[in-house]
Amino acid sequence: MTGHRIGNWYFGWTIVAAAAFLTLLTVGMRMGIGPFFLPIADDLGFSRSMLAGMVAVGMLCYGLAMPLAGYLVAARGTRFVLLTGMTIVVASTIATVQATGPLAFFLAFGVGQSIGLGLTSPVALTPILARWFVRRRGMALFFLSTGSMAGIALMTPIFTALISWLGWRSAMLVFAAAFALFTVPAALLIFRDQAPPEADLGPEEAARRARVTQAAPAGADLRVRDALVSWPFWQIALGLFTCGFSMNLLGSHGVPMLMDHGFDPMTSSLGIGLIGAVAVFSTLVLGRLSDVLPRRNILAAIYLVRGLGFFALVMVGVQWELYTAAAIGGIVWAGSIALSSAILADLYGVRLVGVLYGWAYLGHQFGGMISSWLGGWGYETFGTHWVSFGMAGALLVGAAAVSMRLPRRPVAFAAPAPG
Repeated sequence: MTGHRIGNWYFGWTIVAAAAFLTLLTVGMRMGIGPFFLPIADDLGFSRSMLAGMVAVGMLCYGLAMPLAGYLVAARGTRFVLLTGMTIVVASTIATVQATGPLAFFLAFGVGQSIGLGLTSPVALTPILARWFVRRRGMALFFLSTGSMAGIALMTPIFTALISWLGWRSAMLVFAAAFALFTVPAALLIFRDQAPPEADLGPEEAARRARVTQAAPAGADLRVRDALVSWPFWQIALGLFTCGFSMNLLGSHGVPMLMDHGFDPMTSSLGIGLIGAVAVFSTLVLGRLSDVLPRRNILAAIYLVRGLGFFALVMVGVQWELYTAAAIGGIVWAGSIALSSAILADLYGVRLVGVLYGWAYLGHQFGGMISSWLGGWGYETFGTHWVSFGMAGALLVGAAAVSMRLPRRPVAFAAPAPG
């Protein structure tokens, strides 16, 4: 028994499990706002476009908190960032349920809760997993995506049931209590920034990789500004913009869209939840493939099939069509975020992956901000969801083409001039 192994059990997998469940809660709330949308609008007297605008700005705040999370993890550690984020989430949720006017609700829910969830998002957890895993890094990061998908699959119908039973305010308070009860012990007892030198490698493989790294270290002299102006970084960021556009559109407007097409609230929630449920199992396959096949090929396939799924989802008319489209879309719903972070580590090295991932993920939230607003405005203006859902499908197909042109090897940078 060692500090990082108990028999054959590697402690890194305990960290993965805790990170996946925390992601389930954070993404479940931020991407599962759909069940809350109409109850909040009806209760507080907000129009769809007004509430959609608040959600859109909240997505931006969520994204802006992510580079901050990356920097704080590097400077203060994962534990500090998670506990700070948890405190903000609980305080802002209490303020949200007490709000009665648009300004108070916007500041509490749109700004405060979004910042807290951003600090506890996958961006804060990616660096610790990248340090604890080398050989199985793709699989570890895919389990993080499994948490995201489980959040959509489980929290959407759970929120629907809680809102029906207790009302939207009590449902939010139940979430905040569960979030705090898990985050505090996990941050104090499970998340350890100091990984073993060989990570998940055996001694021989660790020594071999050390020799290779000494010969050609990935990102050894890399500065953040070097990466931010390189084309591969922007290819990844553009893909994440499209990912955020599609995921937040589905999370914010998927349930209302299906209800507008004649489905009842629970059928709509189960349809959206099925996407995440299927994705939970597909990540097991995609994660294993990501450690064997070129990651850019898998990323491109995910974007392409997901784009076609968006076109299908907006056309369904009966339950079996809805569940079929959701099941097929769920196969490729997970993985774009995990693969993007893994590719960043491959191309630029592990040292700055948290900061770079935070900046790249900001594009994800810009996409989410635009789609959250567009979903409400497009429907109220044109009376159809094709404006937003059709654009999501087209952007995803474009992201597939961009991803196929990502480099296969670490990005080379000229060494800084002496003096």
